[in-house]
Amino acid sequence: MRGKNATERVPADAGGIARAARILNEGGLVAVPTETVYGLAARADSADAVARIYEAKGRPSFNPLIVHVAGLAAAQRLAQFDAQTIALVERYWPGPLTLVCPLRSDASLAPAVTAGLPTVALRQPAHPALAALLEAVEFPLAAPSANRSGFVSPTSAEHVLATLDGRIDLVLDGGECVKGLESTIVAVRSDGRIETLRPGPIVIPGAQAAGMASGVEAPGQILSHYAPGKPVRLNATARQTGEYLIGFGNIAGDCSLSESGALAEAASRLYACLHLAAKAPQPRIAVAPVPDEGLGLAINDRLRRAATPA
Repeated sequence: MRGKNATERVPADAGGIARAARILNEGGLVAVPTETVYGLAARADSADAVARIYEAKGRPSFNPLIVHVAGLAAAQRLAQFDAQTIALVERYWPGPLTLVCPLRSDASLAPAVTAGLPTVALRQPAHPALAALLEAVEFPLAAPSANRSGFVSPTSAEHVLATLDGRIDLVLDGGECVKGLESTIVAVRSDGRIETLRPGPIVIPGAQAAGMASGVEAPGQILSHYAPGKPVRLNATARQTGEYLIGFGNIAGDCSLSESGALAEAASRLYACLHLAAKAPQPRIAVAPVPDEGLGLAINDRLRRAATPA
């Protein structure tokens, strides 16, 4: 961080990307658009820069970061990839899939990136601005969501500035995020099983939900997360006194995840609705039922964590 001045905000055009690359090269912090949510990027090979991510977010040190790379070749300089993992890369990269892979002993990553784990979480983003930024720098980017730790994830530049203004150097404004949910995180186990550590926009056929681990293995596994700062009641079919109702389908509300009941639209609007609810005068939030299938699994995962007291 460079003091408490207001954070600079620039469009995600060629000039903005060049400006972001210079700041990152110098060890600064830049909020970047992705197809999922906005990420808070720093060069992943700098211990000082990565420490600034944890400081700006107030993020617990045991929670690892996702490293964003330009492609498979860059990823293989950081981690070991077996044939099954490479097949997932070829099918889903670039896109909202993060792979947890064994860390290479010679990986040039700051230790805090992996939070002391023998694995590293890697993703090639599909957003054109972030892809261009990764091509403009000579290092991978560590980038968790660009918000204060534990609060609602950001899907716009305004959401980023709501909690990080003055704490980071730059916001690269690429408009609203398309997917609206953080990436799916999976790991290929030694016996060939694919485990989903965090559900997201991509559902891997045959993947199993991870069991209760002894600790945090990937981002997004902390029980209380994505919190709007108010009590949240789930599966609400009607508003109670003092509640801001987030609707879905034929349950109307103060805002709606999707009036037509479309899960893709609900995913893209989830955090925007939670931000609106957080700002509303009502002291409590209620959320209409969302089918717990397909993309609804990821939506309900976020909602359950938002409803869990810290």
